[in-house]
Amino acid sequence: MKKNAAPTANFPGKDLLLPVVFSLLLGVLAATGTAGAGETKPELPPAQPTHGISIDGILKYPEGFEHFAYASPTARSGGELVLHDLGGFDKMNPFTLKGAAPAGLDSLVFEPLAVASLDEPFAAYGLIAQAIELADDRLSVTFTLNPLARFSDGTPVRVEDVKFSLETLKSSQAHPFYQHYLQDISRAEILDERRIRFHFARVNRELHLIAAQIPVLSEQFYRRHPFDAEGLTPPTGSGPYRVERVVPGRTITYRRNPDYWARDLNVRRGMFNFETITFKYFKDQIVSLEAFKAGEFDFMAINIAKQWARDLDGARFERGELVKEEVPHRNNAGMQGFVINTRRPIFQDRRVRQALNLAFDFEWTNRTMFYDQYTPCDSYFSNSYLAARQLPAGLELEYLEKFQQELPLEVFTTPLTPVSTDPPHSLRGNLLRAVELLAQAGWTVQNGVLRNGQGEVFSFEILLDSPSFERVMAPYVKNLQRLGMRVTYRQIDAALYMRRLNSFDFDMVVTVFSQSQSPGNEQRNYWHSTAADRPGSRNLAGIKDPVVDRLVDKIIYAETQEELIAATRALDRTLWHGYYVVPNWYLDSWRLTYRDTFARPETLPLYYRPFQLLMTWWMK
Repeated sequence: MKKNAAPTANFPGKDLLLPVVFSLLLGVLAATGTAGAGETKPELPPAQPTHGISIDGILKYPEGFEHFAYASPTARSGGELVLHDLGGFDKMNPFTLKGAAPAGLDSLVFEPLAVASLDEPFAAYGLIAQAIELADDRLSVTFTLNPLARFSDGTPVRVEDVKFSLETLKSSQAHPFYQHYLQDISRAEILDERRIRFHFARVNRELHLIAAQIPVLSEQFYRRHPFDAEGLTPPTGSGPYRVERVVPGRTITYRRNPDYWARDLNVRRGMFNFETITFKYFKDQIVSLEAFKAGEFDFMAINIAKQWARDLDGARFERGELVKEEVPHRNNAGMQGFVINTRRPIFQDRRVRQALNLAFDFEWTNRTMFYDQYTPCDSYFSNSYLAARQLPAGLELEYLEKFQQELPLEVFTTPLTPVSTDPPHSLRGNLLRAVELLAQAGWTVQNGVLRNGQGEVFSFEILLDSPSFERVMAPYVKNLQRLGMRVTYRQIDAALYMRRLNSFDFDMVVTVFSQSQSPGNEQRNYWHSTAADRPGSRNLAGIKDPVVDRLVDKIIYAETQEELIAATRALDRTLWHGYYVVPNWYLDSWRLTYRDTFARPETLPLYYRPFQLLMTWWMK
């Protein structure tokens, strides 16, 4: 049921928090509105086989339910859907490190054991697994496979395929993310021809959900085509679509499998309605918007404020052929920011990183470039009840006091407050404070250039993957140059950008740390020291802090909601006052534009991404 830490997706370089998602393992979760600070979830009932699972033992949908509330059983099938993506692709395996897989492959071709509900924050319902049983001691989970489950080549989905999937994803062949994320699933045990048990290394309140979201791979296919092999051979999966046509790096077309085994299951009813789905690739979001307006594809999420405010116009909008709509969501906004790579010697002093924060003028940027559309990120869990507010107290304070000698004093004395230039603050005052901090760290301006005691120049580069962010970086870089820094920014193509990020070969980048309302194992991949030197991890900042490690462990192994909230807020404060990123902004809705050819259910999901929403629509 987890979270938003996609190992294979492009990191966004947009002016909106755009969640990076791994659509099988990482479901989009957000606040329930039912668990506040200090509230403890009820104890789980005794384990028994069930059609669905959750963290708290509570399910919205009873056994035998007809369909999800956000899907319509009267949806029509058919029609050709054309979408877009940026950059290109050079492989057909979304689960490996090297290269880029095409959009849609992981969610249209592959399927998990259980599928996340988009209107519950902590729940999943059986798909390939017909029944799920969490052991009373919470040290194992048993899946009973649906006897109807088939791969697209007509072969049955076997317990051997499930075992193969776990072992392959935990191996060195897969993206290193999985080894880290699945490390507490120790082994798989085949019980009979329909039942398989996953054993856990230790108790973890969300591990059965993580296990249920493992994508099921065809052992037979990957015995013929090595898992980590290069090439564009379409994979065999059990999902609703098959790859029909590929133009390398340019387009990919998926066609609905007429023999899709789960088309009548309640968890699929009214969904995946389009006969074909084609993704066209474009250089960047600016070019792709013009292509959309010219009729080259059908649906687009807008991630650039200027485009939303000024560029969605023309005769086709006036005639109603193209629609512009803002739809709400309840997703946890997480953190978007300029990530500072602390592996670089110039960034290893916390005061230097704080100075970099003080040079960014959000209010001017929002007013001048974004038409006042955004709210500043004020937490690593923005727009969520998990965000640390005011000063630490209660259990959260207990957790932090254990590390009082290692933590900055501000963790205990200063609430999380975004840098501001609104009165009584000012950019000039912030830059003067930045000068003081830099001087304390040994950096002073000499002949107009910031240098340290050894005469080294303070110089770095900001790496971008989209031209849309250049206008944001220009004034920020100008402010840094006023401090005497030698700073440049440069856009590179998406494939090279991902390679540079995977190998941590950058000084500063823009990225999103998307969050759910149930943080857990993915926090290791974001912040833990064991991920800092692991290629492809999301610990882009290179954080190696024993306190952060301990707090991450407290989140992962929290036994109650109260412990989870306290540990998450404690981690939030520790990261915030470590100044590992220059916080950006977020929006609590999706900005969509699309052709007026769609029909859709009356009910919106709560916790979703635009593509997930679109998969509940159909052609009129």
